[in-house]
Amino acid sequence: MKDLIQINHLSTHFHTENGTVKAVNDVSFRVREGETVCIVGESGCGKSVTAMSIMGLVEEPGGKVVDGQIHFEGRDLLKLSKNELRSLRGNEISMIFQEPMSSLNPVLKIGQQIMEPLLVHQKLSKKEARKRAIELIEKVGISRAEQIADSYPHELSGGMLQRIMIAIAISGNPKLLIADEPTTALDVTIQAQILDILRQFKEQNNMSIMLITHDLGVVAEMADYVIVMYAGKIVEEGEVVQLFQSPKHPYTQGLLKSKPIINQRTDELYSIPGQVPNPLELTESCYFHDRCQHCMDICRTKQPVLKEVGEQQKAACWLYEEALVHA
Repeated sequence: MKDLIQINHLSTHFHTENGTVKAVNDVSFRVREGETVCIVGESGCGKSVTAMSIMGLVEEPGGKVVDGQIHFEGRDLLKLSKNELRSLRGNEISMIFQEPMSSLNPVLKIGQQIMEPLLVHQKLSKKEARKRAIELIEKVGISRAEQIADSYPHELSGGMLQRIMIAIAISGNPKLLIADEPTTALDVTIQAQILDILRQFKEQNNMSIMLITHDLGVVAEMADYVIVMYAGKIVEEGEVVQLFQSPKHPYTQGLLKSKPIINQRTDELYSIPGQVPNPLELTESCYFHDRCQHCMDICRTKQPVLKEVGEQQKAACWLYEEALVHA
């Protein structure tokens, strides 16, 4: 498959009164045409900031993309003007934001908000945009589409709002859809329906999806390829089956171990010991070293590099490199 977007050595920093937070720190990966790539990790690991950097939504002066390239179909998004990026955003690249209640405008009707990208990017008339908006509402599985189009966000449930967010995101038939925690706070039935909608649009339009989540169940169901982030860095990546069957990095192993298993009862659920490091106090070390049961001296003094550790799998871990040396 052909690469749709290639992120090379991306670094996004936020400047605070107490120092610089390296929210995304030298991150590189790709998303190919028709592929679903899941980015997984604990809150604060840099998943959403990576997505916001791609969309050009990191606001200065507080935050800034300080290094790297984001190549989308041969164009470096970081070198585009604001107008060029605006024409691309919401059209060729769309995003479903994490909180639909705060992402939708509370004083505009649902139909108006779906119509906006159609008017701007597709250059449809108001009548055509209204018709298309109603079709999109029906397409995401909501009945009484005309009535919903004339409703305000506060009149809809969380599941319905998330479907509306999907309708807005797919209105321009994007080549890349970035979905930031699209099933957060939804019950499992609605979650399954939302994932089915995303899967259908991917298959119908050969759309690529970059799915940000902390839910390993969603990863197992949706992903072709998985990227595991920790403290702003990628610590492991690989094809979904390979990564689930044979995780290499101790952090990935901990994440998988902490997921409850059906029909397997335990006295208590496993949790990774310790806390995520303070982003203002990161040193030249493996950021996971103080939570890792395999920690060695080198882990405390030198940062491991992401390297191939198997077929279609990479990890940044000194433990594996030590094993290679002594093999």
